[in-house]
Amino acid sequence: MKNKGAYILNTIARILLGLTFIFSGVVKAIDPLGTVYKIEDYLKAFGTDWGAWLTDLLPAATPAAWCLITLECVLGICLVANVRTKVTMWITLAFYCVMTPLTLYVALTNPVSDCGCFGDALVISNWQTFGKNIVLLALVLVMIFSRKGIHSTFLPGVEAGIAALSMMVVLGLMTWTMYHLPLVDFRPYKVGNYLPEGMEYPEDAEQDVYEISLVYAKQGIEQTFSLQDYPRNDSSWVFVRQDSKLLHKGYEPPIHDFEIINSDYEDITDDILLSEEPVTLVIMYDLQKADMKQAQKLNLLYQQCLRQGQAFYAVTGSNTDEMIAFALQTGAEYPICTCDPVTLKTIVRANPGVVVIQNGVVIDKYNVRNR
Repeated sequence: MKNKGAYILNTIARILLGLTFIFSGVVKAIDPLGTVYKIEDYLKAFGTDWGAWLTDLLPAATPAAWCLITLECVLGICLVANVRTKVTMWITLAFYCVMTPLTLYVALTNPVSDCGCFGDALVISNWQTFGKNIVLLALVLVMIFSRKGIHSTFLPGVEAGIAALSMMVVLGLMTWTMYHLPLVDFRPYKVGNYLPEGMEYPEDAEQDVYEISLVYAKQGIEQTFSLQDYPRNDSSWVFVRQDSKLLHKGYEPPIHDFEIINSDYEDITDDILLSEEPVTLVIMYDLQKADMKQAQKLNLLYQQCLRQGQAFYAVTGSNTDEMIAFALQTGAEYPICTCDPVTLKTIVRANPGVVVIQNGVVIDKYNVRNR
């Protein structure tokens, strides 16, 4: 009876862990660029705190993302299918022994807004991520302490085949997605969405809460005061600066920082969103990283839009010098506008990618390499 109870506990823990790994891995596998961008965000943030050497690892973000996604998917399938249970159990323990303290540090320091552990399919806070890892680590420990008498279900050859097939399917899915677009779009810019609605603030929306402090100096020595106790009537103090610290993040609409500026520094966002005719936006968050072979196709696409009387804009997060160099290299005659590069990465997972908007609704989206 005792062994039966241990078997049931082990099975429950194993399946829950496996399903979590599968869900986490699959939602990343259908959008691997999202994981690449998240790892880059971490390296940039940690580079500020731990050392600039971390930013030198940015080129490794793509292979690191692919390895992480593949590991999660294969581990999850092996756990659910009871393949090499003892090996996968110890690998899972090592995984959470690394991730749990790391997510605690992230929760305490908040270098990025969310960990990205479930991609854009399920966005949770850094503290929720840490709590999730505590629960999963506990499940791993349950597996370890109830492992006596637990054996794999399949023969070794079959187990190797399951692991290999799982790896090939995951790698194939990621490869296909990188050359096209994610199979499922979890972001607020997906086809069919009415963008102005995603930019609205509810009337009762929670506001950001800041702590304001004032820094004054006296005889060369600086001192910080609150808004209540600063030396308002003491001329011996000289005002230096005002500091603000975010205490609580308020409501943020799904679509924010969507602001398109043309070469004359005019905001044309409303013109695009209110247009009754289709507006074609070519998204290239970084012109220096854009696929130049695909960028050559944009001139033909621009001429096609001109013949149909439709507006056409390229939108980038690059600076003016990079825009001039790009235009000279590709012979681009179309207008190039600017927008926040993080927003552009969110809009479409391609560089370049195309988004067509009409009456504020996304009516089409595709990777330029598919046209």
